[in-house]
This record gives sequence, C-alpha cells and structure tokens, in this order.
Amino acid sequence: MRVDTGESSTESQTPLADTAPPPRRGWRRWAMDTRPLRIPAYRRLWSSTIVTAVGSQLTAVAVPKQIYDITGSSAWVGAASMAGLLPLIVFALWGGAVADTMDRRKLLLITNSGIAVTSVLFWLQAVTGLHSVAALMGLLAVQQAFWGLNSPARNASIARLVPEDQLPAANALGSTVMQTGQVMGPLLAGALIPVIGLPELYLLDALALCVTVWAVYRLPSLLPLAKAVARRAGVREIVEGFRYISAHKVLLLSFLADIVAMVFGMPRALFPQLASETYASYYEGVTLGMLFAAIPIGAVVGGLFSGTFSRARRHGWMVIGAVVAWGAAVTGFGLSRSLWIAVVFLAAAGVADMVSMVFRGAILLSAATDEMRGRMQGVFTVVVAGGPRLADVLHGTAGSVFGPRAAVAGGGLLVVAVMLGLAFAFPALRRYRI
Repeated sequence: MRVDTGESSTESQTPLADTAPPPRRGWRRWAMDTRPLRIPAYRRLWSSTIVTAVGSQLTAVAVPKQIYDITGSSAWVGAASMAGLLPLIVFALWGGAVADTMDRRKLLLITNSGIAVTSVLFWLQAVTGLHSVAALMGLLAVQQAFWGLNSPARNASIARLVPEDQLPAANALGSTVMQTGQVMGPLLAGALIPVIGLPELYLLDALALCVTVWAVYRLPSLLPLAKAVARRAGVREIVEGFRYISAHKVLLLSFLADIVAMVFGMPRALFPQLASETYASYYEGVTLGMLFAAIPIGAVVGGLFSGTFSRARRHGWMVIGAVVAWGAAVTGFGLSRSLWIAVVFLAAAGVADMVSMVFRGAILLSAATDEMRGRMQGVFTVVVAGGPRLADVLHGTAGSVFGPRAAVAGGGLLVVAVMLGLAFAFPALRRYRI
C-alpha cells in the first residue's frame, strides 16, 4: 500500500504467484530478485525482451553503417537518427492512449509483427543493392513508429502480470536485459558484419522477432478495465494523460527526475572530444569504446546485484538518491584525468541509472491507475528518447564554450543541485512508498 502521497488509490492486482518474499541468505541477498520469473506470463514477456534487446541493436548498428557506406557522410548518419525521432515521439504518445483502450496483448502482437516486417524490408533493400538513403530513412521512421506503439503497451502490461511489491524486481530484470543488449548487440554486430555482411544482419533481427511474436502470442489477454472500454484513442485522450500527470505530483516528479538526470548529466556528446584530447595518451578508438560502454556495463552490474535494493519500499527516496548519485558520479568523471578512474566513475553512474530506472518505473506502474498506465508509459518513452538527444545539444554547446571537462563536471553538479531542490521543495516524492 502507498502512503503519504495524496494520490488516488490504484486498483488491486490479482496475485499470480506467491508474493511473500522467501528468506534469502548468503550471497542470494545481494543477487537479482528473480521472483517475477516464477509467474509464467511475465516470464514469457521477459523472454521476448531478451531476444529483442540484442536483435534491435543489430539493426541499430546496421542502418548507420549502411548509410555511411552509401554517402561517406556522418551528417547523413545524424540526419537518419533524427528522422526516426519524430515518429517515435508521436506514436509513443498515441500508442500510450491506444494501450489504454484495447487488449494490450493484441497491440503487442500487431506492433511486434510490424517491426519484424520492417526488418525483412531492411533485408530486402540491402540484399537487392538498392543503395537508397531515402528508403533507409523511410524504413527507419516506420520502424520507430511501430516501436513507439509497442513500448507503452509492453511496459504497462507488467503491472497486470506481477504483484505490486514485485514491480521493482520486474523492472530490474527487464532493464538489465535491455542494458545487456546495448553492450552485447553492437559487439555482436561488429563481429558479424565482416563475416556475414549487412543484409544477413537485418535478417537475423527479423528471425529473432519471430520468436518475440510467438512469446507475446502466448500471453494472456490484457483487456482494458470495464470503465475504459468505451473510450477511443485520440488527441483528447493524450491531453487527458498530460493532465493526469500534472494532477499527480509524484508522477510529474518522477518524470522531472529523469529529465534532470539526462538533460544536465548525460555527457555522451563529449566522449569523442574527451577521447581525442583529455585521454590522448591512450589509443583513441579503444578509449572511445570504453567511454560509451562504461555506463551500460555499470547498469548491467547494478541489475545483477539488484537484490541489494529492489525490495526497498521507499521508492521516492530511492529515486532521489539514485539521481543525486548519478550527478555526483558524472561530476567525478568530468574531473578525472585518468582514463581508468573516469571509466570507474561512468560505471558508477550506470549503477545509479539502473536504480533510478527500477524505481521510476515502479512508481509509474503503481501510482497510476490501469486505465492511465499506457499513456504514462508513452510519455516515459518520449522522455527516455528525447532527454539524451537534448543533452547532446546542451553538452556539445557547453563543451565548445567552456571545454569538455568543465561542461561535464558542471552538468553533474547541476543534476545534484536541481534534484535536491526538487526533493525538498515538493515532499510528494520523498513521501512515496509502497
């Protein structure tokens, strides 16, 4: 039960497994809490995530590689990335509204099938030697549109599959898989491209998505609640979702916490300059790879040892502490002159980011009523996708003016100051617990 939030009560969930936490002794107290995997429906959803986490990264590497091979221009690679952003934002917001008005299992089947068909089309254009940047950007836009529709339904379904007290553990399981995919997927793509080529990389993703569609097909029906059946998904419902966020401070603050952390404290745009200048005594290519890999590796480690925090009940304080820790670690990274110390700080930031993801996700699923969860997840998808891109612009500009190390350290300090200010100005987040 949630206390001291001033929020409306969420309808009770039907337990699908024994929710009483078994005693954990020795190293098991520190390891990932796997109780949600005892629930067959959640296990199927999670298993499908394993496949898509790696498979999607194959295409994420193949598309920019193919565009660069065609054009020889990094500007075109950047333009393609932005071409996928607008469809993702629009369809994530609309997809959240759709997820609140129809069977989420059916929506997942449609969208996963659409993503699989798009991967087949990527394969066809590559194997036929089309060499069209416009075709690639168009397919990327369609793929991101389907992903925007898919993500809110997938995330909103978790609260219908696991009991409320297991939401942090379920989020830790899912986030760990996604972060692992971000590490292993690009490495696998880099190893496979010289061996099998780009077309077959697209085909592997398409085949992997067939496994995902089968796993989703075996989920139970996830029809909307009775009072939500008559609603339609349109602009009015999307606006209603934003009004719901503004009326529920703990939800609004959870979004603001992520925006603060990502916009002010995500320094990835400065990694190339830091690798070239600050850590010039090291091999530049290896340095750049280590900087980009450190945060997701830290997040994976945090997920593997999420048993240390996933049973915490003060979700609000966990978010506050995690964002402050993220800002402090980023500050340490900015002040570091040694590459190895810098990587340690980035990995620590990854651990903090995992904790933040786990409890922000749990708050979104537990503080919102079921008929609003899809729209909350739609906004969450937009924040997650848009925040780092805004950070790229902000940090790139600040790095040019103040230098990369000062921009990174200043951004980290700003995260700490703003998050603490929000925490003490608005007690709803501090008081939130289950």
